[in-house]
Amino acid sequence: MNWTEHFASRVSYIKPSTIREILKLTQKSDIISFAGGLPAPYLFPVERLKEASVKVLDEQGSQALQYGTTEGYTPLREWVSSRIPGTTVDHVQIVSGSQQGLDLIAKLLLNPGDRVLVTAPTYMGALRAFDAYEVDYVMVDVDDKGMIPVSLEQALKENPKMIYAIPNFDNPTGICMSLERRQMLVNLAAKYNVPIYEDDPYGELRFEGDTLPSLYNLAPDIVIYAGTFSKIVVPGFRLGWLVADPELLTVVARAKQAADLHTATFVQMIAYEISKDGFMDEQIDRVRAYYKNQRGLMLKALEKNFPEDCHWTRPKGGMFLWVTLPKGSNSLEMLTEAVKHKVAYVPGEPFYAKGGGENTFRLSYSIATPEQIDEGMENLGKVIREHSKIEELV
Repeated sequence: MNWTEHFASRVSYIKPSTIREILKLTQKSDIISFAGGLPAPYLFPVERLKEASVKVLDEQGSQALQYGTTEGYTPLREWVSSRIPGTTVDHVQIVSGSQQGLDLIAKLLLNPGDRVLVTAPTYMGALRAFDAYEVDYVMVDVDDKGMIPVSLEQALKENPKMIYAIPNFDNPTGICMSLERRQMLVNLAAKYNVPIYEDDPYGELRFEGDTLPSLYNLAPDIVIYAGTFSKIVVPGFRLGWLVADPELLTVVARAKQAADLHTATFVQMIAYEISKDGFMDEQIDRVRAYYKNQRGLMLKALEKNFPEDCHWTRPKGGMFLWVTLPKGSNSLEMLTEAVKHKVAYVPGEPFYAKGGGENTFRLSYSIATPEQIDEGMENLGKVIREHSKIEELV
């Protein structure tokens, strides 16, 4: 059977993950990788999860191992609702990882040829989720405060069907959208009648500054809010949630029934067990402290080792920072040389829906040891200087 003859037209829109391909290059144990946005395994509360698993099986084993409701385990939905002002359990849909939330909402809102408004750059996982529905993109420029107002309004005039935004410590840049820009975004979205998908995997990972209201808090009637346990507990749970108008979530539940019936009941019950007694807040404090220290180590190493004509973001939370090389540089071409020097990163171009960003790349400070950060930034600084010399000769 030649399967390519039988593929649907949408298959041509489904592209491989650049990060997954890069991770294949970094499987050798001597490669220091700053590529994958992997949560630090040292933070996984293994013992607490083991205790919770046993308790759930002992006390509710039959229910935990049975089919569950599509909307999700009610106590867990209530816990999510308790952390988001103005919501009830009916505003919460549990999903199998926030990536499923992207897919379900895209399936419901986007037709082939529809436009999605995204920042330049943006999370490539969202682009891959939207690509499968044969969409086009409208890109918005950003600065260190988020979406630039003039660029945003110009993009909205191109009639996008949906806005995708990561206000808190954006992947890939680490930028946090200012309060003024958040208010501007929801006001313009309301003016042009465009719903917003607010992706918030990193909101709990704030190291500095005051917590800002979510887009959902500012405009619950037009915003779909997505959260996840992946960055604060473990990604292996594949457990997230959508918060939105109950009328919309009724249709989301129908789409989810067709996808997987429901998210694993056992996992949901374990998550609730560790969340209900205050342990979750203790876990989040540990995660924040760890990533804050990691961020500081990387910023210090960048200052020490990178050329003066390089620039990078200084995130106040999250797991990433964004490096901009001098114009004319190409981070994708430079990656081959970087791997030879035993260091890896993610080139910037795949984060741009319509191309661009050739002189940028993303670094994750989440899992490297202090020694690896020092060595990796020293090696990468050398690679950048060598690459710059080659570019000058060309």
